[in-house]
Amino acid sequence: MGLVSVVMPMHNASRFVGAAIESVLAQTYQNWELLIVEDCSSDNSVEIAQKYASENPKIHVLFNDNPIRMPSAPRNMGIRAAKGRFIAFLDSDDLWFPQKLEQQLTLFSDNRTAIVYSNYEKIDEQGNRANRVVTAPSKSTYGSLLHGNVIGNLTGIYDTKKVGKVIIKDIHHEDYVMWLHILKEGYIARNTGTTLAAYRVCTESVSSNKLKVASWQWNIYRQIEHLSFFRSAYYMVSYAYKAFAKSII
Repeated sequence: MGLVSVVMPMHNASRFVGAAIESVLAQTYQNWELLIVEDCSSDNSVEIAQKYASENPKIHVLFNDNPIRMPSAPRNMGIRAAKGRFIAFLDSDDLWFPQKLEQQLTLFSDNRTAIVYSNYEKIDEQGNRANRVVTAPSKSTYGSLLHGNVIGNLTGIYDTKKVGKVIIKDIHHEDYVMWLHILKEGYIARNTGTTLAAYRVCTESVSSNKLKVASWQWNIYRQIEHLSFFRSAYYMVSYAYKAFAKSII
């Protein structure tokens, strides 16, 4: 199917980055490169990542010398350096399950599918599982995605042969805007229908501030997608419902 470039931003992730890297190493599909983008860590994350890189030529550690305190910068650095046909994302505190890439790549066979994603499971900071699975629709289009993001960024992968490299905007919810940008061109996103990743819920997560996150969503509707006030309000209601349903899982 082709090379998969896995982009992994890293900031003070010494507790988790080893497990994240190990989950890429454990993939049943082995034609990948892992681009770990160091973003001004003050712990020993770099030493951990560099040890893995010294042992495996498919792992590369890059350094973001211009941090802007947003994940868009390290992700864009990884995207620009990527050599693969497919670009996937995995944060340094999350995990993939072994068949993630293998199952997803088979869904790119038609001309319209540019993004593939999957369901994912929530785990706590210690990695404990409690069957908290976030289930996404089987297919997404631009219109359906306006109702709220159903593509977990740790599960998303896109095909550069169809859409080129998509550079991420320096805004909050940058992954959501990226998916919208791709689907707005008429492509579709498909779900494997399986649970292929684990999202680590950390207590200090910025996304825990619901009002702030809602303002980011409103800004996307009005300033990025240029929707009318009334259309934006309509989609905000749907977004709020979906966000609440996801939060109680």
